[in-house]
Amino acid sequence: MPHSGQTGCHDATSREEKAIQHDLHGRVAQLLATAILRGDYAPDSILPREAELMERFDVSRTVLREALRTLTSKGLIASRPRVGTRVRQKSAWNLLDADLLDWYSRVAEPMAFALKLQEMREMIEPYAAGLAADAYTAETLRALAAAHAAMAAARNVDEWVRADLEFHLSVLNACSNELLIPLGALIERTLEAQLRLNAKRAGVFNASLAEHTAVFDAIRARDAAAARTAMASLLGVTRGRIES
Repeated sequence: MPHSGQTGCHDATSREEKAIQHDLHGRVAQLLATAILRGDYAPDSILPREAELMERFDVSRTVLREALRTLTSKGLIASRPRVGTRVRQKSAWNLLDADLLDWYSRVAEPMAFALKLQEMREMIEPYAAGLAADAYTAETLRALAAAHAAMAAARNVDEWVRADLEFHLSVLNACSNELLIPLGALIERTLEAQLRLNAKRAGVFNASLAEHTAVFDAIRARDAAAARTAMASLLGVTRGRIES
């Protein structure tokens, strides 16, 4: 009968092996997804057979199949007996998946992707700012105020971008609409990269502080119309920097 110490050691080894397997299948899923998103495998094409993919990525069949299951859940591929694994049409890709959106942002044409993300923000954030003005609580206003204060106090690009991201996420949280809050988690990684690029394009990292202040002041005053207008104006500045 094994000693408790031996059992504990076995459990720790098992957890480590599972973590390694998870990391491996995550890496393979990302590499294969990136290849599909980049266009290496066209929609409706059949992926190479399992043996070839196992050799290419130097992984076991178990790891490969777990990676393929991940891509199936994200809408990139579909498997059929005696046919193989087929790349699905772009319309089936679940780009409202945080991983997939992040991977896509890394391979899509930069200007086109930036403008599409901007269009999404322009459709949602002004209305969200208006909702926040009507619905914020003491707690969500404190979070928004803290983000705004961090923007005002930022001393470099990194501090500014972190505070800027938190400001926009706090606006969504202040809406008191549980369907909007996950949107922040969805676009967080992609939006952070875009905000960093915008800050660098501006020349001065805090160039849009006045526009953010206008949004904050309107929300705090519970002026929904002014909050929508201020957020639309802020996003207009952002669009100008992208298009420039």
